[in-house]
Amino acid sequence: MLFNSFGFLLFLPVAATLFWMLPNRLRLPWMLLASLIFYGSFGLENLAYLGIVVAIALTAGRYLLLPDARMRETAFWGGVAAILGLLAVLKYYDPIAETVSWLPRLGLISPAGFSFYAFTAIALLADRYRAPPEAPEPPLHDVIFLAWFPKILAGPIERVGPFAAALRKPATVDPALVTLGLQLILWGLVKKVVIADNLAPFVDRTYAIPDYAVPLELIIASYFFAFQIYCDFSGYTDIARGVSLLFGIELAENFRRSYFAHSIGEFWSRRWHVSLSDWFRDYVYYPFCGEGPTALRLYLGAMLVFIASGIWHAGLGYGIGMGFLVWGFLNGLYLWIERALNPLRRKLRGRIRGTFFEPVHVMLATLLVFHLILISWVFFRATTISASLTILRRMWDALPEMPGLLLRYPFTAEHAFLTGLIFALLAIEFAFEKSSLRRRVTGAPRPVRWLAWYACLFALIFLGRWQSEAFVYMQF
Repeated sequence: MLFNSFGFLLFLPVAATLFWMLPNRLRLPWMLLASLIFYGSFGLENLAYLGIVVAIALTAGRYLLLPDARMRETAFWGGVAAILGLLAVLKYYDPIAETVSWLPRLGLISPAGFSFYAFTAIALLADRYRAPPEAPEPPLHDVIFLAWFPKILAGPIERVGPFAAALRKPATVDPALVTLGLQLILWGLVKKVVIADNLAPFVDRTYAIPDYAVPLELIIASYFFAFQIYCDFSGYTDIARGVSLLFGIELAENFRRSYFAHSIGEFWSRRWHVSLSDWFRDYVYYPFCGEGPTALRLYLGAMLVFIASGIWHAGLGYGIGMGFLVWGFLNGLYLWIERALNPLRRKLRGRIRGTFFEPVHVMLATLLVFHLILISWVFFRATTISASLTILRRMWDALPEMPGLLLRYPFTAEHAFLTGLIFALLAIEFAFEKSSLRRRVTGAPRPVRWLAWYACLFALIFLGRWQSEAFVYMQF
């Protein structure tokens, strides 16, 4: 029951309507039951894996409330090790067994969204270990926090404090939040069903034959994939946030118009999958760097985060291989170079501030960051490192001949349609960059608002590819 399925479009109104019809004392049990129904639709065995993670988190969490420091430390590290061990076995054991002849294959497959609720459980244990609550949360709150259906497949990775506070408050209907939720769902579906899923077939067939595809098509497919994965993942997050708002729970903003970033650090820390970046920062980077870290430790910590992210991605997705590690290392290297150049960049920005060159600098920095990220996406999308290198080499070799290739290439209506979708996306994202969705929509005249939403509905009905593609990140 994916967000882009007709089954979900039937499930959601029923789940939300029943939630508001029930008395307050039954709403939280219904939230849990609805979450189990949703996640169970991907296979009843998934509920078993979810149950194991919940049991580990709740059991370890009970001991974190004890005054004995050694017991608390043992419970924390034991819970984290158990969750990470299960994650490692599900994601990596069988792929490793394929290359090691004496290891038996277990036929294990990581269930949809497992990494996300596993990371959420680790965040729950870490936050409770660092700052135990004055009074224990009801177990039902923690279970809903881990299993809440809008975020279970691909995040955002929430923190228990704000989420538990929202559960403790009696839910009341806020028309403004419900309206915003519906708008987020609609815009997220447009990004996924209309843009990402229409870009996917072109990318798939081109990247399937890196040795034989026309170099210009490899270039076009690489640009298309950059927007496909952005619309796929940010579209999921928009829908998740919108669905959760229908139940009075506000989730964190996970994407902030990522391709308008002016630096690599800004891209990863404040715009792309922000909740995962925060998770790695708080539970990997800061513990590794420690208090008063040296410059060397800061650089090593940054690379550790990206290598760990690459390892996490490597278990599933577009093939199992070393390409994700190269993707992680490359982005870590970008960040290293950027940090080394930061003193010069600050001086340059200070000299051109308020002049004609300031917006030019911003535009050039944005384009540079986008293309550096695009290069790394090649390793993310291609099935092997050799395929990635082949694609990059063939694109590079074609650059000197690009004017002639553009003139001779037989562009089709498909190219025009897909490019038009991307430019429409960029125009809308640029408008949202200047003002948030909520302010932009509420500040517009009513006829303009209704015209915009009818245009989205029209696009979904006539241009959408429904149920054709699963969300990319739910595989990780």
